[in-house]
Amino acid sequence: MWRMVLGLLTWAGMASAQDTAGEFDYYVLSLSWSANWCAYEGDDRDSPQCDPARDHGWVLHGLWPQYERGYPADCRTSFRPPSRGQTGDMADIMGTSGLAWHQWNKHGVCTGLDSEDYYALSRVAYDKVTRPEVLRKLTDPVTLPASLIEEAFIQSNPTLEPDQITITCRQGYIQEARICLTRDLEFRDCGADVIRDCTMQSAQFEPMR
Repeated sequence: MWRMVLGLLTWAGMASAQDTAGEFDYYVLSLSWSANWCAYEGDDRDSPQCDPARDHGWVLHGLWPQYERGYPADCRTSFRPPSRGQTGDMADIMGTSGLAWHQWNKHGVCTGLDSEDYYALSRVAYDKVTRPEVLRKLTDPVTLPASLIEEAFIQSNPTLEPDQITITCRQGYIQEARICLTRDLEFRDCGADVIRDCTMQSAQFEPMR
């Protein structure tokens, strides 16, 4: 009986523990191929990100603080939440202001930065990575090995190493390119829980709309 009570108390203590803003090891820059997201989710949600006039390719899903294993989330912060103007200003690279808001609430609060600095740093990180231009030239849907997307990023970023990027898949589509960066936004090796690449040989890849 006492063992059960002790176990419950231990679980409760773990559940109530909260990550501390500013305490993390590195960043993961997550880039999502917009046309694929629209195909398996965004079109059904009638997301403004999927408007062909927006001409989105790789959008910024987020800049995530990361531990060597695991990541902080939902940290307490004394900073005020971003304004509608701030989140709206991020829609050009994040697709929607709603995503910018969500990324601040879950990840930005753990950086130790205020929202203005977090969004500014996110934009610097996004601009640091050259998105492969060849992928924007596709005119028809294709199936390809996920490893080709990684190779395309490495060719476009000569100092990027294979262990510093991982490609993820979702519902049969190429989902994201996740690139690991130091706190100074230099390329670095990803942790063991981040580096797990998608191994699909016939992943769907939609062209720009």
